Amino acid sequence: MGEKEKKNDDGIVKHTLKDSVFTSLFKEKKYLMQLYQALHPEDRGVTEDDLQDVTVSNVFVNDIYNDIGFRVGSTLLILIESQSTWTPNIIFRALMYLVQTYREYFNETRQNIYNSKKLRMPKPEVYVIYTGDRKTRPEDISFAGEFFGGEQVCLDLKVKMIYDGREGDIISQYVAFTKVCNEQVKAYGRTRKAIKETIRICKDKNVLKEYLESREQEVLSMLMELYDQEEVLRSYVESERYEAENTTKIQMAREMVHGNEPLEKIIRYSGLSREAVLEIQKEELQMAT
Repeated sequence: MGEKEKKNDDGIVKHTLKDSVFTSLFKEKKYLMQLYQALHPEDRGVTEDDLQDVTVSNVFVNDIYNDIGFRVGSTLLILIESQSTWTPNIIFRALMYLVQTYREYFNETRQNIYNSKKLRMPKPEVYVIYTGDRKTRPEDISFAGEFFGGEQVCLDLKVKMIYDGREGDIISQYVAFTKVCNEQVKAYGRTRKAIKETIRICKDKNVLKEYLESREQEVLSMLMELYDQEEVLRSYVESERYEAENTTKIQMAREMVHGNEPLEKIIRYSGLSREAVLEIQKEELQMAT
């Protein structure tokens, strides 16, 4: 087993590269081909051999990532998944991803951006697959439109939004998978049972059936890792919030001590315990002597 993999206590392969189901699915050429056909049904002459994976390594954050990139002839396609929270910041993420992809392309083709010769580059197409719930569903969003009120600015990027796909295609199946997963998480929490039920239901409904049958343990491992990371992040955010709130309370108590306010008033307004306020009074007295 390579350095990029390890097993957990259940013998399930854990991927330290932190693939998501999204990236794992479309790393396989046959599913990537189905994705391209869903985006460009008019292009019937393309084969799997024409698809070149140019997915950028996870250079921005050390986390699970849901971005893929591939080239077909003179076209560069970038897809980013946004699972739940709608944010225009996704455009900036796409912009960074596009710039990094071009940098790697110029290195690959040995083009020097500092030379006077005009660079050759594939035409970009940027998509966001949004799998959350949202009433308004614009066909596309742009950098200038979201951040500068539609004014003409020196930099712009238009992102094509995808919500459901066409019935039965690989995009609609993936979106259906995420919705089933969310339903099972609501029923069973972020647990192994929720993932297993998701896989069972999707196979029964012929949603990503072939992929799930061949990668069931991998999908289980990836989602459990994702849930573990989300729990760590949640705990971190809560601890940071608690520390910030506690710092504010202590500062208020110190100011009230300096103002010679009564003990009970300091306790009431600061929200600190009697013991904490008495300790602050003691500290302030020691500093004054």
